[in-house]
Amino acid sequence: MAFIVAEIGVNWDGNLELAKDMMMHVKSAGGSAVKFQAYTEDMVKSHPEHNRLVKSSITKFNVEEINKLAKYVGIEWFCTPMYVEAVDFLEPFVQKFKIRELDGRLLLNDQISDLLERALRTDKEIIVSSQQSPRGTKYFKHPKIKWLYVVPKYPCQLTDLNFKKINEFDGYSNHCPEIIAPLTAAILGSKIIEVHITSDKSKNFIDNNVSFNYEELSNLIKLISLSEKITI
Repeated sequence: MAFIVAEIGVNWDGNLELAKDMMMHVKSAGGSAVKFQAYTEDMVKSHPEHNRLVKSSITKFNVEEINKLAKYVGIEWFCTPMYVEAVDFLEPFVQKFKIRELDGRLLLNDQISDLLERALRTDKEIIVSSQQSPRGTKYFKHPKIKWLYVVPKYPCQLTDLNFKKINEFDGYSNHCPEIIAPLTAAILGSKIIEVHITSDKSKNFIDNNVSFNYEELSNLIKLISLSEKITI
């Protein structure tokens, strides 16, 4: 079965009860892990939803609470650190780090940022999103790095996707509103599937335009499981 990551991201509004409820729904649907984001207030100061975004970041002040919730629910959690110090306070609690497409671009030129250098010094698996194939770079088959194909549009349309080289990636990070996109990636062999989720599409959660609700997530996981019974 593919490793299914449900990106809670900023759709929990800093509400721990909502975060727990989202974790429980992901667990019930058969998801493998949930993911959050860690960024500084300065990074989002120009965003129109600045105050809500600040509440939704994982920080050294709430990381233990998030970890307790994940343990209670019985699901793995990890995070996208967007600054070096975030790696420091996340390291004791997670098994993986996710590196966003913007921070992963240097790797495609065989360069490395301070953030990635710090993450690679840990014993954690590093998952990097990229629109460009990493083939030909020294990080392509790096023992600690997994690559996810992504189109960095919010939302991404089906016509934006090009799965011709999906086999050069370990998985797929989805920003499309249709479940056919991650389902196709899984059928084509992606071992890691990352999708955004929301508790309620009728509310104005910040990433709702790229998120699946609980029913859609459950249907996606069921379809991926069924597809894996087919010999291709």
